[in-house]
Amino acid sequence: MGFYSRSELYNLGLKKVGVNVKVSNKVSIYNPQNIVLGDNVRIDDFCVISAGEEGIILGRNVHIACFSSLIGQARIELGDFSGVSSRVSIYSSSDDYLGHAMTNPTVPQNYTKVEHKNVIIGRHAIIGAGSIVLPGADISEGVAIGALSLVKGSCSSWFIYGGNPLQKLVKRRKGCLIKENEYLLDEKNNK
Repeated sequence: MGFYSRSELYNLGLKKVGVNVKVSNKVSIYNPQNIVLGDNVRIDDFCVISAGEEGIILGRNVHIACFSSLIGQARIELGDFSGVSSRVSIYSSSDDYLGHAMTNPTVPQNYTKVEHKNVIIGRHAIIGAGSIVLPGADISEGVAIGALSLVKGSCSSWFIYGGNPLQKLVKRRKGCLIKENEYLLDEKNNK
């Protein structure tokens, strides 16, 4: 797997690039001026990162696995230590499926009715393979979304969810918070 060098990332025109960022050179990036990558971010092969005016913000230690996409005009934000498994699709914009307007980007905007809503994914949240996250989703801190799930609303902190329709399954443990403190302390001591 080949990653862009730091200078190549800057030459793409990204708004901000943290340290130790690894972005595959097989990633498709659109509107890089609206994309912020925190420290220790990794984006794997064949992802599509398409930022609208409100941008895509990735916190520190965020991983986006292969074949995933983050697309839309409204803001998409992934908090520190969050992760997106393979083939996850996150949308902050969506066409009108009820038939009140025309659809797709080949049609002028005055004939469409596209919904734009921010998508927020909290710290230590993880989204399982093949899941779809729709505009307006709020996946709170510590939430785990099972594979092949559809997320279109709010998820309470530190719970595991899954399915379509999405169901709250069980409480999630918070051991990762202890490990986060250890990791940050080690990182600070090794500087």
